[in-house]
Amino acid sequence: MKILLVDDHVLVRQGVRRLLSAIANAEILEAATSHDALAMFRQQAPDVVVLDISLAGASGLELLKRLLLENPQTKVLMLSMHAEAIYAARAVQAGARGYISKGASAEELVTAVTRVAEGKRYIEREIATDLATRQFSGDGDLLERLTMREMEILRLLGEGKSLTQIAATLGVAYKTIANACSLMKSKLAVERTADLIRMALEMRKV
Repeated sequence: MKILLVDDHVLVRQGVRRLLSAIANAEILEAATSHDALAMFRQQAPDVVVLDISLAGASGLELLKRLLLENPQTKVLMLSMHAEAIYAARAVQAGARGYISKGASAEELVTAVTRVAEGKRYIEREIATDLATRQFSGDGDLLERLTMREMEILRLLGEGKSLTQIAATLGVAYKTIANACSLMKSKLAVERTADLIRMALEMRKV
């Protein structure tokens, strides 16, 4: 099985590679950027792509869409620091076959990769439970108005980062973040950045 692992953090790639080595006959390829990942995808035709949802300077979902344009049958497992159901829902809607957080067990990661490679779907157990609960309760309708990049900005606001720090973290201009916050306020029907921060803190409790 040929696995393409895409994450911009070396230590994360090293750790995930070590865990995936438990899969029999696994050949693990690595890429740190969207550009490198797309080039390797074209050259190596991996059986499954394990893709970080929050690549520096680009959304993992943007790369997911490009991979699916290259080959609609591409099997992608999104790997994320976010354990909130809304992120999993967005990933699946964008075409991912599976979603697992970086806090999952080694056993569950191996299971997820194997299932996705077999053409099945896999959502981390706890996240799948939350996702089902949200579908029945209708919770999170407001947040579903946001793009993945806006969700990322909201999360960083909840961590106490300033707009300048968020711009540096995401590798974009300050004005880009400021404009995004203005649009988020409109979508969420709030007037102040403080209201966005409050919503971000509430989201972290979910």
